[in-house]
Amino acid sequence: MSWSDRVWVALALVCFLLGFGYSVYSLATGKFLTPRNTFFAICAGFLFETIYLIVRGQEMGRCPITNRFEVIVFMTWSMVLIYLVIGPAYRLSLMGAFTAPVASALSFVAILMPRADTITARIKVNPWLEAHTSFSMVACGAFALACVAGAMYLFQESQLKTRRPGSIFFRLPPITALSIANSRLLLLGFALLTIGLGTGFLIGARINWVQAAWSILVWCVYGGILIARIRHAMAAKWVATLSIVAFSLLLGTFWGIRFISEQPSF
Repeated sequence: MSWSDRVWVALALVCFLLGFGYSVYSLATGKFLTPRNTFFAICAGFLFETIYLIVRGQEMGRCPITNRFEVIVFMTWSMVLIYLVIGPAYRLSLMGAFTAPVASALSFVAILMPRADTITARIKVNPWLEAHTSFSMVACGAFALACVAGAMYLFQESQLKTRRPGSIFFRLPPITALSIANSRLLLLGFALLTIGLGTGFLIGARINWVQAAWSILVWCVYGGILIARIRHAMAAKWVATLSIVAFSLLLGTFWGIRFISEQPSF
């Protein structure tokens, strides 16, 4: 991977920052917020990351998830993709203002990653390993957006408690809609992560049980949150809070990710 490849990710970072900066400026100055401007900025960032993934994928002849830089870019791309395909009630609301800083932060971390441990040669592809990493990363994107929805829910709840909500309150989706979105995104991520874990056991190589145990722990945490939510054993506030905590835990699992540039192992 050359430095020129990172230009696409740097351009995506600029777009995400522009979208976030516009939202902050509009809210700070009290001017009319045009969500479409933030939405278009995020679309541009998504386009640049898509170009990077296509170019890198064609270079290797496989899914570009061979190091932590590519994993973070792929996860950011997955999160933005899910944001773009959800309903317009969310796309053109302040969810873009909440999504842009998360995408910016992840892209910035990716840019700081070293260039080491990349592959350029085309080697035999293990479809189960590809499926394992791809589904797992898209699941991370869904969980990242669930984290965003959870943060929006908690913010709106705090606004309601003040009994004198600011103008930003009226540009958020209804709090019940945010609760539903948070739960559905958790469910989507959990389903994708389940497929990712399942395909990991079909790779056909020695299983690293330390990595597998950590992945299963994350799976159990999200599963527990969903079960509690479905059984109404946990209030929406706590589901939103735990979706943020669980995603923070998920980010800490990068040390255990087995990249497709390495010898196949779960």
